[in-house]
Amino acid sequence: MRRIIEGLGDGKSPILLILKMITKEKVQSLVEEVLLKDQFVVDITVGLGNTILVFVDSDSGISVGECVEINRHVEHSLDREIEDFSLEVSSPGLSGSFKVMRQYVKNIGREVEVLTTTGEKQKGILKSVNETGFELEVVVKEKVDGKKVAVTKSLTYEFEQVKTVKIVISF
Repeated sequence: MRRIIEGLGDGKSPILLILKMITKEKVQSLVEEVLLKDQFVVDITVGLGNTILVFVDSDSGISVGECVEINRHVEHSLDREIEDFSLEVSSPGLSGSFKVMRQYVKNIGREVEVLTTTGEKQKGILKSVNETGFELEVVVKEKVDGKKVAVTKSLTYEFEQVKTVKIVISF
């Protein structure tokens, strides 16, 4: 990638910097070198100017200290003289949408909100997950003998039907 720094050099010969792009695969490899047994990568993005965002999680939750350790390993494994970059390692947070299967597995038994590709929203308890989709237990109101009664139903979603799945945060 080439970038001209404005305001430097004369108008005829600006200073030209050649920046080496860091690949997502390289960052993924570095992160996986230091992950503990129950930790996993949720997402990695490498943006313009080598802005690197790494989201990691674990089955038991991830601490700030663990994120710092991963950050230090990646930072010390890359050479700033060759590859200028900014790096941020964090957990995906409670408000983020699920991106990988391990997040679904980790959150079985919790209340989630599903937004389908058709725009339908549904809240319920995540009951199970497999390679093609997941099962959600929902409580709906139905008329039984002229009265509205809460009925528990099981809904199955294929991953292709779903736009987002997020944990419901309640206080």
